Amino acid sequence: MEKLAHPFSDLFKQLGLASSHEAIELFLKTHRPLHANTRLEDDSFWNPGQRHFLKEQLSMDAEWAGLIDQLSLALR
Repeated sequence: MEKLAHPFSDLFKQLGLASSHEAIELFLKTHRPLHANTRLEDDSFWNPGQRHFLKEQLSMDAEWAGLIDQLSLALR
């Protein structure tokens, strides 16, 4: 199955977060740096629904996994 490409802002929308360029920059600035030994989905700033979504998508290597990986890198 071919994976669909989404802009980075769509991941923020999917997580229920503000998705403007400015809001994304603020999110990254606020939550950086993510400790090297912490998995993105395990950090304390996610609510349970967001955490579940991130874990599920990563474990299934699903449609959003690539953007989640990008988010993880952006926070490091």
